[in-house]
Amino acid sequence: MKYWLVYISLVSVLLVSCGREIPPSESRLPDVFPATKWRHKDPALLGMDKARLEELATLVGGAGVVVRHGYMVHHWGRQTPDQRLWSAGKPVITTLLLFAAQEGRLKNVDAPLAEIDPRLRELNGGKDAAITWRHLASQTSGYGLGEKPGEAFAYNDYAIALYYDSLMGGVFRSDATDVLRSRIAEPLHFEDEYSFEKKGVDSVSGYLRMSVRDFARFGLFVMRHGNWNGKQLLKLQFIDQMLREGVPASLPMSSGKESAMLPGQRSYGTSMTRNDTRIGPGFYSFNWWLNLEYAQGRRPVPDAPGDTILAVGLFGRAVLWIIPSLDVVVSWNQSEITDHLESIHNDKSKFNAAAKLIRSSVIDAGK
Repeated sequence: MKYWLVYISLVSVLLVSCGREIPPSESRLPDVFPATKWRHKDPALLGMDKARLEELATLVGGAGVVVRHGYMVHHWGRQTPDQRLWSAGKPVITTLLLFAAQEGRLKNVDAPLAEIDPRLRELNGGKDAAITWRHLASQTSGYGLGEKPGEAFAYNDYAIALYYDSLMGGVFRSDATDVLRSRIAEPLHFEDEYSFEKKGVDSVSGYLRMSVRDFARFGLFVMRHGNWNGKQLLKLQFIDQMLREGVPASLPMSSGKESAMLPGQRSYGTSMTRNDTRIGPGFYSFNWWLNLEYAQGRRPVPDAPGDTILAVGLFGRAVLWIIPSLDVVVSWNQSEITDHLESIHNDKSKFNAAAKLIRSSVIDAGK
């Protein structure tokens, strides 16, 4: 099977819940996937400007890789450490949720979490009984806040901890790293160490650790619409759901008014707040950030293509870029860039400067 048809299905992503289109590309993707090691090619042979890629590496710092047409065309920094992905690892958790749905471990993403944790049926007078897996993956659960599930958006790492713990302990009932190994790491031939477990005194259970080059494999898997080297690992319907059924732009942000949580509830993140950003509706979809237009035709990352899909950790320190229209995946970690959310109002941000370099490095776009 030729994957360009699958690719067009992905980047056509019409009917996003917020009602705006991601433009399709006319590019055709070759059937290239890495084996146990990435295959390297000179960027010029794949229509990329090496000087711009070197500028990108200098701007970003840390460690990173650039992949085009399934080949690694540029890399910098130490490739081998399994580095914490921060919140950039959240889309991996959601991908595992969709594997659970595919395997029949839960009916669908709209199943109530109370089936796994009955304590939610009594919490806050029964308000939290309606929390579903979709709500948790979309940051609309209202967990620990005054709103009912689905009424408002709040970037809430207490809710993400509930999500992770319930999925791994209540649905898979297995070690999280083993769940990752069997569904993603082994089928995609990860070449470095990876773990969901604690590592070091400052680590949190559930924080995913992975090398940048293996994170790029995950990005290629998503860009190839759940297909890996001819095998459909995750059904197309689940990839479509993950990238098409985003938080509507009309949904309000949470007021921030707090309510009770389950006893001993931990946070997944570094902050102890339950409402950590002031943007999300219209751009957030199952723990991914989408680069869709908002007011006055502006995008959250103005110089990135409109079909860009992002996993972002610590405001830009760890990032996975998936750009189907350019057939490009970029993964970086340990960067000093931390102004991802500022790009929506400031096209001079470092994050947007990186987007501009990625886009301008492709010199044969659309061919």
